[in-house]
Amino acid sequence: MEWFSDSGLWLGRLIYQRMLAVLYVIAFVAAARQFRALIGARGMLPIPAFVARMPFRDAPSVFQLHYSDRFFAAWSWCGALLAAAVAAGAADAVPLWVAMVMWAVLWAMYLSIVNVGQTWYGFGWESLLLEAGLLAVFLGNDRTAPPVLVMWLLRWLLFRVEFGAGLIKMRGDSCWRDLTCLYYHHETQPMPGPLSWFFHHLPKPLHRAEVAGNHVAQLLLPVLLFTPQPIAGWAAVGMAVTQLWLVLSGNFAWLNWVTIALALSAVPSWAHPPSALPAPPVWFEVLVIAMTALVLVLSHGPVRNLLARQQRMNTSYDSLHLVNSYGAFGSITRVRREIVVEGTADAVNGPDTTWLAYEFHGKPGDVRRLARQFAPYHLRLDWLMWFAALSPAYARAWFVPFVERLLENDRDTLRLLRVNPFPDLPPARVRARVFRYRFTTWRELRQTGAWWHRDEERDFLAPMTRSSRPGRR
Repeated sequence: MEWFSDSGLWLGRLIYQRMLAVLYVIAFVAAARQFRALIGARGMLPIPAFVARMPFRDAPSVFQLHYSDRFFAAWSWCGALLAAAVAAGAADAVPLWVAMVMWAVLWAMYLSIVNVGQTWYGFGWESLLLEAGLLAVFLGNDRTAPPVLVMWLLRWLLFRVEFGAGLIKMRGDSCWRDLTCLYYHHETQPMPGPLSWFFHHLPKPLHRAEVAGNHVAQLLLPVLLFTPQPIAGWAAVGMAVTQLWLVLSGNFAWLNWVTIALALSAVPSWAHPPSALPAPPVWFEVLVIAMTALVLVLSHGPVRNLLARQQRMNTSYDSLHLVNSYGAFGSITRVRREIVVEGTADAVNGPDTTWLAYEFHGKPGDVRRLARQFAPYHLRLDWLMWFAALSPAYARAWFVPFVERLLENDRDTLRLLRVNPFPDLPPARVRARVFRYRFTTWRELRQTGAWWHRDEERDFLAPMTRSSRPGRR
């Protein structure tokens, strides 16, 4: 079938697959480095306890069949090594069917992790990486010309990511409609980056221009993806530039980078392939057509969600995360609150009691510390701490287990933190307090050297010892 493939799409496929493989590497490495404290056998939300109550059909995963921390670590590092090999071009050096198997294994391995990750893996970019990864299985390799149908499915996924995010903003917070959301967002976003302080202090007219540009990128440009080239390509470039702006202004794991990869796949090639790419075999055409039909059928749920007044963000409609709904920041918080976790070596309160703060890698704590860039690496505990500050309900299942491990100086838990103020002996008590944070002004920065100003608001967790489990407020 002459219409089935197009050698001119080779560069878009190449960039997409290489970028996606690198993001798989990062995702597997993040899983390997963080799982023991979060979902390990002695983690805050242990996998064995989860799979004991969760049927396989609702959370298909290899860890439903067997779990040990050593097995999870080996699984994650093997996934990272396979992804690194694919990023280096291994999938283009093997027969087509082998390349498909390699991509399918990456997808299945990461699906096994996501489906037992519980709240730590409840972010939209997990489903996005899985859906994007499944489409990569059917893109072929250098042994065949790119299939046109799958390249269009990449545009369909990009459309749902961007248009869904645009619609949920317009339907949600009024500040998106009056162009004032970025008066607050750079300061109150879950994990600011090193440039967020400077973005926040841009003139308000520029903030309004940022919001207007966001609306163009998420509501107009996605529609143009389905127009002829070069219009579709320029629309994709516009979306990629907008995503790079977000990369500079905050830490959003690999969400922006998967979106950039999808956008670049829609940019027309400016050079011919190194050599003529042959047409794919018939069996590959049959699989691609079947996959395309499946995606179109499963798109029913996401399309209904796009049209619904009560649009939902980041929704999966099946346990395989095949075709999902996306969206982000339908509402913007105006005030930043942070939970500060502290410990003391003193067994009882007194005028001389000294409380020392635990410091996290990404989330704000020390007011003099400039935020760091971590994305596309994902700091899962830091992100959940932001949600916990919004409402204790987000932390009900894991916060007390987190504190219990601090009281034990648990090695795996402390690896998730930047500063442990009790390196020799565990603290006698640990508490948590909620502070209101705001960026300092230029004048305050010059006078104090602090990037943040904070004021205490309330207790989050009363002082807790190894023998107590008080409730949270």
